[in-house]
Amino acid sequence: MRNLLLFVIIACLIASPAEQVIAIEEPVPPSIELRILETTDLHSYMMDYDYRNNKETVEFGFARTASVIKEARKEAKNVLLFDNGDLIQGSALAELASKTYQFDQSFIHPAFKALNRLQYDGATLGNHEFNFGLDFLQTSLRGADFPYVNANIYVEDHNLHAFDDINYFNPYMILDKRFTDTMGVEQNVKVGVIGLITPIAAKWDEEHFKGKIKIKSMVSTLKHFIPIMKSEGADIIIVLAHAGLAADEGVVNKSENSVMALTEVEGIDAILYGHSHSLFPNDDYFLQQQFINIEKGTIRSIPLVQAGYWGNHLGIIDLSIRKVNDKWKVVDSRSEVRSIYKKSGKDEKVPVVQPDEEIIDALRNDHSNTLEYVKNNKE
Repeated sequence: MRNLLLFVIIACLIASPAEQVIAIEEPVPPSIELRILETTDLHSYMMDYDYRNNKETVEFGFARTASVIKEARKEAKNVLLFDNGDLIQGSALAELASKTYQFDQSFIHPAFKALNRLQYDGATLGNHEFNFGLDFLQTSLRGADFPYVNANIYVEDHNLHAFDDINYFNPYMILDKRFTDTMGVEQNVKVGVIGLITPIAAKWDEEHFKGKIKIKSMVSTLKHFIPIMKSEGADIIIVLAHAGLAADEGVVNKSENSVMALTEVEGIDAILYGHSHSLFPNDDYFLQQQFINIEKGTIRSIPLVQAGYWGNHLGIIDLSIRKVNDKWKVVDSRSEVRSIYKKSGKDEKVPVVQPDEEIIDALRNDHSNTLEYVKNNKE
């Protein structure tokens, strides 16, 4: 019996690996969890104040959005923040700024006094940026502590050739960022950011565009610049599009000038959009096609977000990025919009956050001057 037992033990020890059932799990490679935040169509409603009805409000105002931004930043290690246009026009605050900028040598648009406090990584332009003319726009942009990009607005050179066209703004930027991965290791990632605008802006503000600048197709522009951005090292590409999911009425070549059309362009990793004052993702959204995933906030597997208007929501896209064949690739995503208020009872609006004191302090004088301006213009 002792010999038999010894034989069994030896047999087990010398058994081949194929005969031994050992479960070995492949280690999961580290990933980068990147949060992208969006504001859009603020229209200079920077304070939580309704100038039309002369009262405070919990329904809109960047002062409250700023509090949501700060909370969202605390939840993630790696965060980028962008604005998607229609910033410097809309409220009485903006109207007063447009009337006084020429007389103030130290002029900084109140909208930028607020946004500069939140350390934005970049922005693009909306159609309403042009309402007060190019001089006011350029003067205002000088007050931004972050870069602006737009790729489909060009200098009007009065010829029919495309090869010599010059962009009016910087078409894109490549942010060289250091993000912390899930193992706590810092990684270098180059984030390409490109801006686009609906071409109808040239028609709506023709008096400011005519003979000076022109707007080209969004899809064609994107197809032109994405390979250039990739060749310059962009690991991921974010599109800031001031256009609606559907093309505007009156736009020539609608098939190339909607956000829906942009989702068919190869090489995009995320789209932040605005213009139509809607929300995406939204459970009630009317386009429930098979290629739209409302739960994840994707269209054709590309994550998108649209954050309403006047600061009533913050847009959030969470990306998981992993190295595949030595290249960074988005392997998962989820989009959401966060409101600054919630509904309670009989359509009562209850604040989710309090206004950010830093924004209130930054705009205290501008707000006071605006109240006086509104009062004088009612009399």
